[in-house]
Amino acid sequence: MRKDAQRNRDLLVEAARGLYAERGLDVALEEIAKTAGVSIGTLYNHFPQRADLVNAVFAERTETVAKLAEHALTLDDAWAGLTSFVERICELQAADRGYNELASTRPPQTEDPERGYELMTRVVERAKESGALRADFTLEDMAFLTWGIARTVEATATVRPEVWRRHLALLLDGMRAPAANPLPEPPLLPGELARIMDDCG
Repeated sequence: MRKDAQRNRDLLVEAARGLYAERGLDVALEEIAKTAGVSIGTLYNHFPQRADLVNAVFAERTETVAKLAEHALTLDDAWAGLTSFVERICELQAADRGYNELASTRPPQTEDPERGYELMTRVVERAKESGALRADFTLEDMAFLTWGIARTVEATATVRPEVWRRHLALLLDGMRAPAANPLPEPPLLPGELARIMDDCG
């Protein structure tokens, strides 16, 4: 890619990142182009579909989540690793409206989409093996946790922007093995979760 083309692409991604964080994913593409100082035609040359721009903006967040999982696995206490991982993800959601909206849809495409999934699975399984996390918790259940926090962040942002932390603490307490009671329904299968996320997206 020519230097001027790369510069324009970088300007578009940076403009979209700021606007998405402040106002969510429905920002008009024309406004993103204007903020970046380029034409709408230049935007479409780099990102033919809106989803292409969203992926470019948030691909690094997917890598951030993978790194958070890696850090969680370095902590001696498996429960502390799990809760630290979940809290950091929720902080990302609370700080970025666009990313918060993505929390209930399929994550951006990356070069190695399986890496994050495998790392998160290890975080969950390690906490279960330690006896701290209830044995029937699955990674698919994690999706519902982040969806719930996403909605709480959205609903309380202008009144009590940090109250999602209370909601999360209640959810985490319910995930502890000593508090476990039989659940009324089996967990979602990975394919079922994928269908739900496709419908939400």
